[in-house]
Amino acid sequence: MVAASESGRVAAVGNAPGALPLFGHLVRLARDPLGFLRSLPDRGDLVWVRAGRRRALVVCAPDLTRQVLRDDRTFDKGGPIFDRAREIVGNGLASCPHDDHRRQRRLVQPAFHASRLPGYAHAMTEHVDALTGAWHDGQEIDVLTEMLTLTTRILTVTTFGDVLTPAATGTLLDDIAVVLAGVTRRAVLPPPLVRLPTPANRRYQQALDRLHLTTRRIIADHRAEGAHSADLLSRLMATSDTAPSGADGHAPPDSRLSDAELDDQVMTFLLGGVETAATTLAWALHWLAGHPALLERLHAEADLALDGRAATLDDLSRLELTGRILTETMRLSPPVWIFTRITTAPTELGGLRLPAATVVVVSPYLVHHRPDVHTKPEVFDPDRWDPRRAPTPPRDAFLAFGGGARKCIGDTFGMTEATLALATIAARWHPRPVPGHRCRPAPGAALTPRGLRIRVTARPRPPAGTAAPPRSPEETPNAPRTPHGSAGRSSPREPGADAPS
Repeated sequence: MVAASESGRVAAVGNAPGALPLFGHLVRLARDPLGFLRSLPDRGDLVWVRAGRRRALVVCAPDLTRQVLRDDRTFDKGGPIFDRAREIVGNGLASCPHDDHRRQRRLVQPAFHASRLPGYAHAMTEHVDALTGAWHDGQEIDVLTEMLTLTTRILTVTTFGDVLTPAATGTLLDDIAVVLAGVTRRAVLPPPLVRLPTPANRRYQQALDRLHLTTRRIIADHRAEGAHSADLLSRLMATSDTAPSGADGHAPPDSRLSDAELDDQVMTFLLGGVETAATTLAWALHWLAGHPALLERLHAEADLALDGRAATLDDLSRLELTGRILTETMRLSPPVWIFTRITTAPTELGGLRLPAATVVVVSPYLVHHRPDVHTKPEVFDPDRWDPRRAPTPPRDAFLAFGGGARKCIGDTFGMTEATLALATIAARWHPRPVPGHRCRPAPGAALTPRGLRIRVTARPRPPAGTAAPPRSPEETPNAPRTPHGSAGRSSPREPGADAPS
């Protein structure tokens, strides 16, 4: 079947093969979700899949993906993934419907204004410095656990201020891990199974209850103390409390965030920012450990810019290769690898008529791995984003931060955090693979690297003033086969990383 896209191009529409009675494609999705997604473009630009008895339309073409992301009124937040997300974050910025989004974005945006970044970056530098300074020569580390610890500490101090003890932060990290693991599992389970009092369901609910209890207590304390500090929660409260008053001297109800709405926003930032940033850093270290020549280039850049100290916000302009490495990491291993939308009214996509309540699936991973969009898509090549190397990939082919009005509000925050962390690690340590440990992708709430361990060794300091070696724009790293099953500062055009909002 073919249909015309909004640009007039004829869009091919197909059906994914291998559906089973009752289960549809759930078995294939459970066994090899990434391989299943990579196979779909061969079936068409728009491909129907079945999850149990419910059909969903997977968008495989970048131009049709752009149309879905731009029209967030028609293709609204919804579907099984967002239904589970709303259990956790309520009606927060990342999960609220179109009708609520504009107001929420307006109230939340000041907390992410560029003028706030220096304060947040100072906290990032402090925590990166402390974590990397605690490693010792020859230490073998669980990379994802270390990066989750780092990003949780950064997110909690920038969101709440210095109010959580190390023990409370540890509990928060454990609860976040349990909740995020449960989101994906619950998204594919039938509702009756989600409600059963199984051990996994009880752990999930207990962790979620503790998270909400923690955030609500901190919000109440901020209210009681006046919330005049520079943390993100105080900024959110200040935005609401300084809203213009109406004729009766009171601010209109829709110009404030209630405590319940503040809880939703804080949960959104914690669960949207902790795992995505940690996963990006973990994958970056994985790819670098397998690409010695590229790692040496990164070391040279860090030596020249930092000379062994922790990176600060003022160093970002000198960390161009670091930024490209992170962008390429998010292309090859996007933390937010799949999400859903739902049509709010009858509409057309690529000429295909869709009734209201159609589930539409968007996968950054799928688009990022199309060989007709990205040359040698399974090869880790940060220089593909070098503006001096033409042609660079098209803007619509990079979806790590979403797009349209719902583009991630924390993209600059997250990219700054990841850049400062990766550059500091490169300035001080040399990551090496640990023999016998096999890293493989684990698609869950985020696309995490399972089993990733590296050994860090201290780096000898170069002579002062040593320049980075010249870079060849034509150089392509010698990439091994990727663990995704095939050989092998932000968006490339718009500096800015976290979950789409």
